Amino acid sequence: MKAVQFHEFGGPDVLKIVDLPDPHPAHGQVRIRVHAVGISASDPKIRSGALSFGAPLPQGTGRDVAGVVDELGEGVTDVKVGDRVFGISDDGYGAADYALLSIYAVIPVSLGFVDAAGLPVALETATRGIDQLNVTDGTTLFINGASGGIGSTAIQLAVARGARVIGAASAANQNYLALLGAEPVVYGDGMVDRVRKIAPDGVDVALDVVGNGILPELIELTGTAQNVITLADFDGSKKYGVHFSNGFEDGHGFHSLATIGALIEAGKFWLPIDKTFPFTGIAEAHRVSETGRVRGRLAVIVN
Repeated sequence: MKAVQFHEFGGPDVLKIVDLPDPHPAHGQVRIRVHAVGISASDPKIRSGALSFGAPLPQGTGRDVAGVVDELGEGVTDVKVGDRVFGISDDGYGAADYALLSIYAVIPVSLGFVDAAGLPVALETATRGIDQLNVTDGTTLFINGASGGIGSTAIQLAVARGARVIGAASAANQNYLALLGAEPVVYGDGMVDRVRKIAPDGVDVALDVVGNGILPELIELTGTAQNVITLADFDGSKKYGVHFSNGFEDGHGFHSLATIGALIEAGKFWLPIDKTFPFTGIAEAHRVSETGRVRGRLAVIVN
C-alpha cells in the first residue's frame, strides 16, 4: 500500500509517500480502505519531534480517518464489510491506503468521508474537556481558542448540554463563533474586561485549547485554578496549578463517536472542513495546520 512516512523529525518536507505491506487486522480491529484523513494539531507536532510518544522512527502520520471496512479482525461483530466508519488509526498510519482501527463508529448518514475524517480527535478532546469541567445545563463556559477544530466542537457540545458559552477568537472569526452558538470576544489586551462586560459575575469554568499563556486570566475569570483546564499549556499548568488534560492519563472521550450522530442529524452539530488537500499535498496540509489560522479542520483526500 501507499502510505505517508517520515524517517527523521523535522519540517513538512520530511513526509514521504512510500510503499509498505498491506496491514491486516488483529483481534478487535477492523481494516478500512481510507478515503480521507483529518489533520489534527498534534500531527505536525509529532512529525517535528515536539510531541513524542516514544515510538521509534520511521513513523507514519494521520490519526483521524474515515473509510470503508474491508476486513474484520476476530471478535468484531458491531460492523460488517462495506460499512462506512470513522475513527482513530491504531498505529498512526492513517494517511495510507489502508488503516487499522479498534476505536471507530459508523459514519452518520448525512456525512461524507471528508467531513467524518475531521471529527475523531477534535470530538474526543472536546468531550473530555467539558466532561472534566462538568459542563451541564446552566454552566457558563469560557473557551480560549474557540474557532479551531476542538474549540468549534466544544462550543456545540456545551450548547447542546444547555450551557452558556463565551468564546475567544480573532476579530475575523467573531461571526463564526456566533453561528456555532457562542458569545464571541476578541483575543488580546483587555479580553478579561470584554468578558466581564457580558458576564459581570465572571464565568463558572474555562477551557484553554491553544496554550497561549492566558491561564492567569482564566483563573481570574473563574475565581480558582480548579475551575480551569488546559489542553495545550503543560508548563503553565504546573506553574499555576491548573489541570492539564491528557487522554492517556485522564481517561478518554471516545464514547462521543457513537453518540454524535444524533446531534448531527438534528442539525445541532457541524464541524466545517476549512480546506482539503490531495494525498500528494499532505506536506502542505501540515504547513497550513502549523499557521494556527484554521477555522474548523483540514483534511487530506486519500482514495
